[in-house]
Amino acid sequence: MTLLRYLAALLLLITALPAIAQDEPKVATVAASLTQASAELQAIDDATPAARDDKARQALRDRAQAVQATAADAVRTLTPEMALVQARVTELGAATPGVVEAPEIRQQRKLLAQSQSAIDSAIKRARLIGIEAKQQIDDIGAAEAEELGQQLSENTGSPLSPTLWAAIVDHLPRDSARLMRFVNTEVRQFSSRFGMHAVTGLLVGILTALVLVVPLRGWLHRVGRRYATNHAPGGRLRRSAYAFWLVVIGTALPGLAAWAIVASLRWGGLVSPAWSRFGAIFVGLAWFCAFVSSLGGALLLRGQSTWRLLPIGDAAAQALRPYSWMAAALIFFGQLLIATNLLIGISAPASSAANAAVALLHIMVLGAILVTLGRLRAAALPDPTKPARNTLLAIVATLVWLVLLVTLIAGLIGYVNFAFKVATWLLWGAIVGATLYLMMTFTDDACRTLLSSGNRLGRSANSGFGVDNKTVDQIGVLLSAVLRLLLILLAVGAVMAPFGAGVGSAFELFGTVANGITVGQVTISPGAVLRSLVVLFVALAIMRGLQHWLVNSYLPTTAMDAGAQNSVTMVARYAGIIAAVLWSLGALGIGMEKLAVVLGALSVGIGFGLQAITQNFVSGLILLAERPVKIGDLVRIGNMEGDVKRINVRSTEIQVADRSTLIVPNSELITKTIQNMTLAAPIGRIQLQFSVPLEEDLDAVRAMLFAAFAEKHEVLDDPEAKVFIDSIDAGRAKFNCFAYVASPRDAYPIRSELLFTLLRQFREAGIEVGTTATKMELVGSLPSIVGTDPAAPQPDQTADQAGVQNRT
Repeated sequence: MTLLRYLAALLLLITALPAIAQDEPKVATVAASLTQASAELQAIDDATPAARDDKARQALRDRAQAVQATAADAVRTLTPEMALVQARVTELGAATPGVVEAPEIRQQRKLLAQSQSAIDSAIKRARLIGIEAKQQIDDIGAAEAEELGQQLSENTGSPLSPTLWAAIVDHLPRDSARLMRFVNTEVRQFSSRFGMHAVTGLLVGILTALVLVVPLRGWLHRVGRRYATNHAPGGRLRRSAYAFWLVVIGTALPGLAAWAIVASLRWGGLVSPAWSRFGAIFVGLAWFCAFVSSLGGALLLRGQSTWRLLPIGDAAAQALRPYSWMAAALIFFGQLLIATNLLIGISAPASSAANAAVALLHIMVLGAILVTLGRLRAAALPDPTKPARNTLLAIVATLVWLVLLVTLIAGLIGYVNFAFKVATWLLWGAIVGATLYLMMTFTDDACRTLLSSGNRLGRSANSGFGVDNKTVDQIGVLLSAVLRLLLILLAVGAVMAPFGAGVGSAFELFGTVANGITVGQVTISPGAVLRSLVVLFVALAIMRGLQHWLVNSYLPTTAMDAGAQNSVTMVARYAGIIAAVLWSLGALGIGMEKLAVVLGALSVGIGFGLQAITQNFVSGLILLAERPVKIGDLVRIGNMEGDVKRINVRSTEIQVADRSTLIVPNSELITKTIQNMTLAAPIGRIQLQFSVPLEEDLDAVRAMLFAAFAEKHEVLDDPEAKVFIDSIDAGRAKFNCFAYVASPRDAYPIRSELLFTLLRQFREAGIEVGTTATKMELVGSLPSIVGTDPAAPQPDQTADQAGVQNRT
């Protein structure tokens, strides 16, 4: 026995050593990456105080986020390795006190302990580095917020103050000299490199820009309109897709045109190094301003009211369209002026005056838009004499007016940076809001149209996965809600971008959520949920394919009847669903042991609140297994009779004679008495009862009955028909006749046809047919009735005199 134990331990050691040897390089690689990440984090911490501008801080933030990602990857890599080592330790078991183990076992315990300690230390170190990187990112954000607060609270001098203009005049010679040096640098570069080669490239660039902006843009507009009209799905998707197309080509073509001009200048060597940055800014502003202009055009669509997404009329579209051009021009020239000031290094007073001018122009444009909106709203009122209701638009307009007023006052008293930031932020917020409206509309229309029961994709989901039409529509609505929520979060991050908490912060939030939320020992993350849903759909598809194979290929080749085949199909279906759910839960990270804990916690609720459902579920499984009732059976429950059409896990559907459906809980079919008329011997019995006078020829009646049974081919020869005289009463012979047909469903119509035939034959033969005499007797004395005839019979007279006799 001891020899066998040593051999088993040696075998375990041989199989475990290669795995341990494979773990060591992986742990060493992760440890080396963590060492580099720690050094990088220290370098970021040392460089943070020297970062004074947004670009430098963003670079440090990106480096810190890379360190954070490295730490998270290390934890994800080492956690499964730790689980494997712990599984090996568990498999080895604890050392038995007082028992001397083999050297191989002790060596394995030592290796496993060392590996477990190294992995645990690496995981703890990675988590610590991740926390420190997150703190570093927060410190950089706090520094940005602090600097922004200082800029907003700085009073640079009122534009109305002579002091500011005096300072501008004092710095004017130096600013002019810097501007002239900047211009002369480009003039010298242009003059020195000007030649046929450069001119050819410049002409090609200009010609390309013209082709992109004028003919190609118009042609793409017409192509998009024609495709949306003839090929795009109907409804709102056609309009939103066309608007989205207008924004895409309206942004891309002018941006490419600006890039083509700048690229041709650079290709010919006509751009000096000092102006290269200016060219990049020019191209970037061209892209953005083209987007602003095309966005306004796509949403307003002057003269195309049937394609317009916004619920406004043509007059409102005509009135608002120029403001999109104004906003694009203001952004382009304003930001280009500020960028030029930074490139030249203009003095602080001149820069403050330029910021004040740009802020004032922003306020004027926004104020003009609000005034136009107010006039349009007033013109749309049905009764101009009545005040408008406090709608959301009116509330927002009032708040914007207040912000504009505060901004204007702040700029006039000297808080130019504050006025500039707030004014540009308001215009930026309007652009983000318009973009959000377009994207949410397009997303909702696309999801509702593509994922609908009438679409090809919806029909494929219905036929391929068995998804109900309503479920397909619900999936489209839910997907639209999720995507629109994501767009809203991105829009919030974009709106906060001017204050240093932009889209990057939103992605940081997404990253935090993507890392998962730990509930107990289960970590739930979007990736795990998505993986679980994919596994569930794949498992359901496999289950549906197996069910299709059973129904169409395998079961028809067996000797099973339709009911047995349905039972096998239903059991396979529910077993497949349970297996698919368990598989998806495993993909989510919820193992069987954790699921057992959850089911144990729910057992009390199942025992009390779900007792009836559990009872019906178990009864359904018993029905499918024992098959006391199967599909196609004719059953009678109480005074209801019908055919079994479907056996579900919870209930059974029975179609009664009036074509309605009787839904019976499965527990009723198991615990109560039912009559299954087609279970053992599925034949039907016909019973005829009538009486004839004793004076008639009873043998002739009997012969007529047998002849009628014989004429009906539906009447079986085995069992044979029987004719009995049940009794003789009141001068009549009561006949009780029995015949059999192939199915209980045929008994009633064949009985009716036999009665029609026999009644006709009896009438032709002159035989009186009726029922047995029914006798009613009045027992006891009757109360005295005024006006009763004294000669009337008394209650104690004979039955023939006092009773009521009915003979038919």
